[in-house]
Amino acid sequence: MNPWWNRFSYLLLGVLFLNSSYVLAQVPPVQMCTATSAPACQAVRGDRSEGWLPQTRSEVMARNGVVTTVQPLAAQAGLRILQQGGNAVDAAVATAAALNVVYPANVGIGGDLFVLVYVAKEKKVYQLNASGIAPSGLTLARMNSLGYKAHPANFGPGSGMPSGGILTVTVPGSLWGWQEVLTRFGTKTFKEVLQPAIDYAEQGFPLTEEIQSSWRMKNALPLMGCCTQLDPDSVKTFYVSGIPPAAGSIFKNPDLAKTLRLVQQQGRDAFYKGEVARAIVAKSNALGGTMTLDDLANYKGEWVTPASTTYHDHFTVYGTRAPSQAWGIVEEMNVLEQCVPIWYPGQTLATLGPANPLFWHALVETKKVVYADLYGHNADPNVVSVPLDMLTSKPHAASLCGKVNPKRASNTGSPGSDTTDSGDTIYLATADRWGNMVSWINSNFAGWGSGITVPGYGFILHNRGGLFTLDPKSPNVIAPQKRPYNTLSAVLVMQNDRPFLVTGQHGGDQQGQGNMQVLVNILDLGANVQAAGDMARFSHNQVSNRLRLESQLFKLVGSQLVSMGHNASSSDGSPVGGFEAIMFTPDPGAPAGCAPTDLHCTAPIGGVYRAGSNFREDGEAVGY
Repeated sequence: MNPWWNRFSYLLLGVLFLNSSYVLAQVPPVQMCTATSAPACQAVRGDRSEGWLPQTRSEVMARNGVVTTVQPLAAQAGLRILQQGGNAVDAAVATAAALNVVYPANVGIGGDLFVLVYVAKEKKVYQLNASGIAPSGLTLARMNSLGYKAHPANFGPGSGMPSGGILTVTVPGSLWGWQEVLTRFGTKTFKEVLQPAIDYAEQGFPLTEEIQSSWRMKNALPLMGCCTQLDPDSVKTFYVSGIPPAAGSIFKNPDLAKTLRLVQQQGRDAFYKGEVARAIVAKSNALGGTMTLDDLANYKGEWVTPASTTYHDHFTVYGTRAPSQAWGIVEEMNVLEQCVPIWYPGQTLATLGPANPLFWHALVETKKVVYADLYGHNADPNVVSVPLDMLTSKPHAASLCGKVNPKRASNTGSPGSDTTDSGDTIYLATADRWGNMVSWINSNFAGWGSGITVPGYGFILHNRGGLFTLDPKSPNVIAPQKRPYNTLSAVLVMQNDRPFLVTGQHGGDQQGQGNMQVLVNILDLGANVQAAGDMARFSHNQVSNRLRLESQLFKLVGSQLVSMGHNASSSDGSPVGGFEAIMFTPDPGAPAGCAPTDLHCTAPIGGVYRAGSNFREDGEAVGY
């Protein structure tokens, strides 16, 4: 056949087909499934044919380096740095910066940061606390004068504080922490690690349906009686023609790109002492805030010793220390180790297993007694005494066993009380061929933070100050130059003398209980890192005493837990937090790999990194 006619025939057939009654169904636009959505939304999910039945996908395995986080483009930014010869710290900063662009509701340079780093050449775990400090003029008296007072029914963090607005803004620590950890343990410069984020901000990125679903700016005004109105600068920066951008649309943030370029050139001084600092203070002053140029210029994070404990003899669990609530995870593991044999003689968590309601009762009641300690003691240890060594000790855990009825639920609060336990954060983990591993948690606190944008610079100010309490008797009472209670929790686990696991979650108060569940899934039940995050979880609110179980878990044990006195109900996956993790499995038959001090080495590590990510959202793990 003539080649010209051949091409024409195919074209003609295509035109006839597309214009016939047999035309293919139009591919629906990017959208959430609702009752009126595309017919495909009526389908049911398929089943895995191989592997672990509770998991949604396989672990990602690699030997040269891995990154796992809540958003694919950000994970790829970190991977790009690893492939360019960077280490796990370099990749973590690049991933965090990219998340500032592609996940601005949850994280930004106007927020907080906690980091755990395993440094292979020193065989040591370090913690960086780069959380925010209250401005010098933010006092209890000022809050009371504006009509804000502690709420009698809310004994937890945040009692009496507004949920957003300028009064919840503490001095951001995030960018200070980026430079600090990069300078101490990284090998790249800001010019290199910030470039992927700048590219995303300038060129734009498409909004997934999951991210777009939360692209709803929160109210941030007025100062008194907050919050009923949007900040116009937030609308201008993050909306398109006054409304949220659509799923699948391309969003650009040239103002944030400009800010990150300033940081490339000037380092963190651009933010804390330069033009960005002046813009932050101008915005604060315009809204009645108290932050000053000195507050920003004098900000410093700190390197501290993380909380830790042994678990089943050969594991050591590290959690970020106060004011982070992750020391509560350390305490929870102690309680489980000490008390489960007492509550259920002859049993372990493994022999009970996740199909047994007593397994879940033990976890929920452990959470309750530990959160009583968290709410009673967690605060800024630089300002008040926090008896952390005692609270994370084995004897203290043993003393709590008698506070739990092994067959009956306890009551922690009032069912009618109203408290917010949600939070929007990002967690990321990285690992490299030299054996370094990073557990990194960065946040605006609640979705869109304070709701206040610094005009011309493209970022939201966080609202972590909203977790101060206005109860003058509390160690967490608001005060100038003080850090509030912080839900951010980074976790790292050693197995004997080698790094084993880095993991974390987002989800506000859920982090302390969600991380406990993931650790139990791995350390007690033997789950792999993807299954450990995919397995159904619970979320318990300490103030309302409400227990929410993911739907399949509620079907499995919900009625039995209700009969034991739990105020339990079924839920979707939104209350149970995010999840990411990396596990290292050595291979005795593999070559030793790179020496930690040989930065020019290109050999893979002597084992396998195994990474998991959050299927409930857009999580992705990548490696090479």
